[in-house]
Amino acid sequence: MSRYPVVGLPTLAIPPGPKPPRYGINQSYVRALVAAGCAPVLIALMDDQERLRAIYERLDGIVFPGGADIAPSEYHEQPIDNLNVIEPDRDRTELLLARWAFDDDLPVLGICRGQQLLNVALGGSLYQDLRHQGVTQVEHSDADGRARTALLHRVRLDPDSRLAQLIDETSIDVNSLHHQAVKSVAPELRVTGKSDDGVIEAIESPERRFLIAVQCHPEEIDDLPWARRLFQGFAKAAQPAS
Repeated sequence: MSRYPVVGLPTLAIPPGPKPPRYGINQSYVRALVAAGCAPVLIALMDDQERLRAIYERLDGIVFPGGADIAPSEYHEQPIDNLNVIEPDRDRTELLLARWAFDDDLPVLGICRGQQLLNVALGGSLYQDLRHQGVTQVEHSDADGRARTALLHRVRLDPDSRLAQLIDETSIDVNSLHHQAVKSVAPELRVTGKSDDGVIEAIESPERRFLIAVQCHPEEIDDLPWARRLFQGFAKAAQPAS
């Protein structure tokens, strides 16, 4: 009998307030993975590499979710005008997991920050703020207060990419909740999708079983057929051998 693929979801640290500090993740990631047939496992942030490795070795796949900015020091830059809200503990945990997963050819899906994280982990860099750095005039973040499910712009995909073939689309409408994006692409990765203003919206590794990342948030719009096919394709790649 085949079992559900066990998929790791790194968490974020929720600072103390009325309640003590906690670890958590948006439920939309869990919902989308469960719908695709996965068994999601939340991964706490930790400095103990031996314990982290013990968790990692039980995974069939890993999803790197959205969240705060990656520290510019991780891609050898200084922060610009204090724009960055960073989580050093999360950076350390996720960068380590990303490099392990790449080296071991573990199926990986990156979402928003997750796309940026994978690019940085493998030697690429980021735009720290798209509009501040004059990359685009489009408001890719949700600073205007729009809903997380609102479709903002189109992404054109390389027809030969694994992503396009997986979701059977070469042009998709997406939501957009980011102010950063990939700048220089890591040597091990290739660009497979861009928005009309030139922002990199999808990357993947042609050398790995499944390493696909998108800049949008498909977990928030998983009622769309292409988003469902993305999660289902990841689940299939992570399915353990019977």
